[in-house]
Amino acid sequence: MSESVIRGFYEAFARLDGAAMAASYHPQVSFSDPVFPDLRGAQVGSMWRMLSAAAAASNQFKLDYRILMCDERKAMVRWQADYRYAGNRKVRNSVLSTLTIWDDAIVRHVDEFPFWRWSRQALGTTGWLCGWAPPYQRAVQRAAQRRLELFMAREAPP
Repeated sequence: MSESVIRGFYEAFARLDGAAMAASYHPQVSFSDPVFPDLRGAQVGSMWRMLSAAAAASNQFKLDYRILMCDERKAMVRWQADYRYAGNRKVRNSVLSTLTIWDDAIVRHVDEFPFWRWSRQALGTTGWLCGWAPPYQRAVQRAAQRRLELFMAREAPP
């Protein structure tokens, strides 16, 4: 059953269906990656809806994925996304995901990729020069968190 959860999540990702991705998560989910190091619960689904909407707007997104390992409780997936960041910078991000399944839903999701490699593509010269530095990384993380909070505020029902 867990393989169908994982395939469903990544097929939704390939279609940029943020709502279906969010529905793959357990209510108690936790997520981390180099840009969003500590998301929990509803923040995780909102992040995917926000990122999916941005990628769909650029109309240039491609995802390839391969399930490396999957059993009843855990999966490892290697995926690569090609997209435009902020509408103009080409990014190719290669990611290793470790996912934990509970009650037929993803309860823990950890994405690993080199921040500096991503930042020099997505953020240009500044990312190239500063992307290796922890203070710069924290500044990017804070900015991403603020964007997510604004997105969630707009997304909330009145």
